[in-house]
Amino acid sequence: MPTLVWFRNDLRLHDHQPLDEALRAGQPILPLYCFDPRQFGQTSFGFAKTGAYRAQFLLESVADLRQSLRALGSDLVVRVGQPEAIIPELVKAHQIKTVYWHEEVTAEELQVERAVESTLADLSCAIEVYWGTTLYHPDNLPFSIDRLPEVFTQFRKQVEQHSTVDMTLPRPTKMPPLPQVAAGSLPSLSDFGLEAPTLDSRAVLAFEGGETAGIARLNHYVWEADCLKTYKQTRNGMVGADYSSKLSAWLALGCLSPRRVYETVQAYEAERIRNDSTYWLIFELLWRDYFRLICAKHGDRVFYPSGLRGLLIDWQQDWPRFDAWRSGATGLPLVDANMRELACSGFMSNRGRQNVASFLTKNLGIDWRMGAEWFESLLIDYDPCSNYGNWNYTAGVGNDARGFRYFNIPKQSKDYDPDGHYVKHWLPELGKIPAAKVHAPWQLQPVDQKRFGVTLGVDYPRPVVDLHKSVAANEKIYNAAREIR
Repeated sequence: MPTLVWFRNDLRLHDHQPLDEALRAGQPILPLYCFDPRQFGQTSFGFAKTGAYRAQFLLESVADLRQSLRALGSDLVVRVGQPEAIIPELVKAHQIKTVYWHEEVTAEELQVERAVESTLADLSCAIEVYWGTTLYHPDNLPFSIDRLPEVFTQFRKQVEQHSTVDMTLPRPTKMPPLPQVAAGSLPSLSDFGLEAPTLDSRAVLAFEGGETAGIARLNHYVWEADCLKTYKQTRNGMVGADYSSKLSAWLALGCLSPRRVYETVQAYEAERIRNDSTYWLIFELLWRDYFRLICAKHGDRVFYPSGLRGLLIDWQQDWPRFDAWRSGATGLPLVDANMRELACSGFMSNRGRQNVASFLTKNLGIDWRMGAEWFESLLIDYDPCSNYGNWNYTAGVGNDARGFRYFNIPKQSKDYDPDGHYVKHWLPELGKIPAAKVHAPWQLQPVDQKRFGVTLGVDYPRPVVDLHKSVAANEKIYNAAREIR
């Protein structure tokens, strides 16, 4: 009797424990991916839950997985529908005895998992569920998940001192033939009411979904371009493909295993150089682990307006100002350039994300969940734990938040875009303004506006808020909030 491997956010063949265990069982294997229509609905604030950039990356990743399985003598069964309906149908039709998958930790994914488990229990079908998204396996941590430290630094120090990373599991070299089942065709973007996005020539990278492209990107960044040795120094860049690894999209869909990245870094350290930069890439993977483990510990609190801290802040849902923020029309060039990059490419640098999230919450005082859902809709590299964990932190409602901390946009602009290259890249209307003035166009006198070819309020908006007054006002609101436990 065959077994079924349910692929979810683990679209790869390397380091895949459910697939590895199913192969060890020695039975025919039915690999399955379900496009769940619920993931293509709307968020609570009315945005497309999975926008075109991420949807296209997903379709490419599933297509690549199918091609890889076919090359090994199998195929990927593709269905559109709810897994809790499709999987039992396949179990009954093919007398499947065991279903294997990787577990998830956030609310929507867990709800689906429990529904699948319930229907399979009624069919007396066994399940085998594995953990497979983090660098460190929970079994190797020096504490149980319910005792996970609430501060990242405490987590990192204990893990680095006491834990080890398991070796990657091998990629199969051969697969048993697919049982007699219709493999099904891949849906198109139009099936989900989406139009194919147009790649903007200004984008940092043409992200292509799939394990094949993910491994190619890893090899390019580490070995071919030899950028790992300077990662710590360049990671706060905003223009170009190689200022950072850009691996997050492939990690988010599981096209790349974090342990594969770790082993590549280890090999680089052995063959070329070991320094602060090589360590820093692993440090970033630890942050990714932490957000996921925090979600496993705290359940759906990460999605509450009060966040992990349980802080009742009087957030605003100011749609005109939110629309200015999401369309890149706030009058703050660094914010606007980043938001236009996101809208035109589905990507934004980590430095950019911190600044625009700080501006939305600490200057505009707008409900952080609106920003988190907008990111969920657009980001190619969206994953719920990192996205909502980071928004919790920036909004000051995260478990590791340290009071009312905000990003000083003018200082950030001068520190990370001193020549104005980034803002001019995405805001061509500011292209003639010299670097010393481009980050504060509202200070331009009429004669300067004429000289530089930009009329404030016409070619480029005036600031929607006064930076200093808005911070002071929102700090009062924040400090008046009360914690609930």
